[in-house]
Amino acid sequence: MRTSHALSAREGARRLAALPQEVVTEFDFTVAEVVAMGRLPHQRSWPGPPTRTGRRARPPWRRSAPVTSPAVASSLSGGEKQRVLIARALAQQPRVLVLDEPTNHLDIAQQLDVLALVRGSGLTVLTALHDLNLAALHCDLLHVIDSGRIVASGSPHDVLTPELLAEVFGVRAHRVPHPESGAVQLLFDRLPPTHPAS
Repeated sequence: MRTSHALSAREGARRLAALPQEVVTEFDFTVAEVVAMGRLPHQRSWPGPPTRTGRRARPPWRRSAPVTSPAVASSLSGGEKQRVLIARALAQQPRVLVLDEPTNHLDIAQQLDVLALVRGSGLTVLTALHDLNLAALHCDLLHVIDSGRIVASGSPHDVLTPELLAEVFGVRAHRVPHPESGAVQLLFDRLPPTHPAS
């Protein structure tokens, strides 16, 4: 007898939320309506904009975007849109959150805020990041990919070695400890040119 392990779209959305690198937001939904869409897998009907009720603790997605803003999401800046979309993904309350370059369009303070928020969400998070220092600060496990292959896996301290970074990225990396967390941080410069032997 054959059994199926396929999930319904609703059940799949309760388990997994994903935020691709580029999202089109051309419809005239308010910020609150966009965030409320994250609650759809848990509702039988359209839930409407999220509102504060009683004395409940403020949900994490409320800290990522100004959900009470009457602004139309399509009119926001790139960074503001990104924060709203992350808020929608967190409102979905999945088990696993997949993020492709979630810090795109964000200034430095927003990058740190968003990654700290995602890390503190309690979810299993799989994210693609090009900023190695952000990855070292916020990730427990890194996979370094070169030409579509995983070439190294492990903790940031074990993976982000000068030898690997020279081989994969063609840069010279100097490792320094973060002054507060102790996490490995990197300073870069170009590798000196190599001259063919004569």
